[in-house]
Amino acid sequence: MIHAADLPETIAVFPLAGALLLPRSRLPLHIFEPRYLQMLEDTLKTPQRLIGMIQPNPRPNCATGLQTIGCAGRVTQFSETEDGRYMITLAGASRFRISKEIECFSPYRRCEVSWTGFDRDLGRCETDPDFDRTAFLQLLQRLFERRGMSTDWDTLRDATDELLINSLSMLLDFSPEDKQALLEAPSLSTRRETLVTLIEFALRGGTGEETWQ
Repeated sequence: MIHAADLPETIAVFPLAGALLLPRSRLPLHIFEPRYLQMLEDTLKTPQRLIGMIQPNPRPNCATGLQTIGCAGRVTQFSETEDGRYMITLAGASRFRISKEIECFSPYRRCEVSWTGFDRDLGRCETDPDFDRTAFLQLLQRLFERRGMSTDWDTLRDATDELLINSLSMLLDFSPEDKQALLEAPSLSTRRETLVTLIEFALRGGTGEETWQ
């Protein structure tokens, strides 16, 4: 487990549109570009082994071209293929806010970051006291049927609040902007509310007929 005192002032950042990592969640990644292979090699030499997942910001007035808030993950597993690529797993540690990008000689990007305001990310799993799981799963089932998707419903019913909400936030096919909104949700309850809104919007398809009752 990483403690607040262990979090570094600067980290390598990996811009990847649509990729969402949340605290206490796991994200598999396929690393093959030379600059990110170098990033991984350098990261593995550090005590914390942290990589900052961040989404690009396409707005023309954004100086860095990156979103302000991302989530750092600790490299917990990695394996090398015969042709030099890596399959890695990041365990979500804490969200961060970019303070500034650092000019350096590395082929990948590094940023000075602030961890302030994300204390709950390093604590215990969150719960959602107002979570109506039955109604939520009914809503989710309609979405899966609409998209021709299948899942293990028993596993979803048994999952903890955080595991269920965060896993769906990471796995469902939402836009990068929607993924960013899920990342920036200040609490698990807020993330669940955002997730419900996104699912309802996907179900409505502009008709306004489907809502969560």
